[in-house]
Amino acid sequence: MLAPNLEPTIASVFAPRTTIDADGTVEGYASLFGEIDQARDMVMKGAFRATLAARGVNRIPMLFQHDPAEPVGVWLELREDAHGLYARGRLIPEVARARELLSLLRAGAVDGLSIGFKTVKGNLDPRTRVRRLIAVDLWEISIVTFPLLAGARVRAVKQACSPPLSSSRTRAEREWAKIADLPDMATPAATRPRNKPRRPLVYRRRDGTLCSGSIRAWRLA
Repeated sequence: MLAPNLEPTIASVFAPRTTIDADGTVEGYASLFGEIDQARDMVMKGAFRATLAARGVNRIPMLFQHDPAEPVGVWLELREDAHGLYARGRLIPEVARARELLSLLRAGAVDGLSIGFKTVKGNLDPRTRVRRLIAVDLWEISIVTFPLLAGARVRAVKQACSPPLSSSRTRAEREWAKIADLPDMATPAATRPRNKPRRPLVYRRRDGTLCSGSIRAWRLA
């Protein structure tokens, strides 16, 4: 998702898996209803209804890593079902990045889906600090390395079963979780430490000054 004055974020760490056909067709869930993501947002059923009706599938681009300069395909079907926002699209083989991405998807190196959106209506639970998204304006859906929602992934190559995550991918996700102070999604939930205090992220600005803070989701409030 792209918008002026927007802080970059890790919006999406680990989501349902995408499936891939021989012709470059991919499918999966870009968002899951009732699931809390790393930004403590929970998308409610019906949140995409108005935006899908207003925009239509042709006006929601398929990007790589939320980069507007990296369109890699077209979405053929976007709809809400009982689980979330189902997405089916096709990578364009004439685009070099799309060919590379298809190889990465088949190898299991990349399989995340992430939505770019602006909140239209939501409410914050003061006790849990979870924001319920009742209506959103969907801008784009990206294939990403690190999705914000732990269930938003491309499912796998259709003609074969989903490949397991490689050891290098597992290590990368664990290291990324440490840096961003996120839950280690590569470790079974039962063995993860709970209530770990959040550690501020230290980063350097372009002018050389050091700052601290947390990476936030790639989205507009």
